Amino acid sequence: MLTLIPALTSIPTLWLQITIVAVWVLLILLVSWVVSRFTDDSEIVRKIVHIGTGNVILLAWWLDIPASVGITASIVASIVTLLSYRLPILPGINSVGRQSLGTFFYAVSFGILVGCFWYLQQPQYAAIGIMVMTWGDGLAALVGQRFGQHKYKVFGASKSWEGSLTMTLVSYIVSSLILLGVQGNIWQIWVVSLAVAIAATGLEAISFLGVDNLTVPLGSAGLAFVLMQLLLAN
Repeated sequence: MLTLIPALTSIPTLWLQITIVAVWVLLILLVSWVVSRFTDDSEIVRKIVHIGTGNVILLAWWLDIPASVGITASIVASIVTLLSYRLPILPGINSVGRQSLGTFFYAVSFGILVGCFWYLQQPQYAAIGIMVMTWGDGLAALVGQRFGQHKYKVFGASKSWEGSLTMTLVSYIVSSLILLGVQGNIWQIWVVSLAVAIAATGLEAISFLGVDNLTVPLGSAGLAFVLMQLLLAN
């Protein structure tokens, strides 16, 4: 696809792919920095980074970036986020007001999903896992904090039914769109998407130490993959 652009043919494909992704990430960080200049709401800044960087999985899929690059990026990001809990590297991103390893788990989940589903040549399931976490959890947190009037607790963590409903709806839409684009309009995708949405909502509710940033993407991707294999085989 990239070779169709004459001005880019002299650049090695891998470096061009990495450059595109790097520019996207830098753009997201720039946007988050600008927004932080105009608001004291650190949650808005965190969600801009959370949602913006999560979309890298779509770029990686579209550009067909090698799994080794995705895994390496995940390892580097994981190390940086671990260091940031001790050093002021990512203060705006990690300041969630509670003890959490969510940013670290987020980076780890990316590497695991790319490693598994790039190897299986089924990158759409890695995209489902990351995008459910990116958009579902990201928007659920924002809706829950601003409009969540009906609270409930799971293992001491406070959630809202409004936020959980958002998680379910967004997860269903994300899963449906990705599967629809790959499989076409078949009945299996609507069943699988519903199952993924319900499972992701349940996993997101169990979020002590930010572990949902690992269980939601892995659980969503794994469930979608298994169910699609079972339903398409019948």
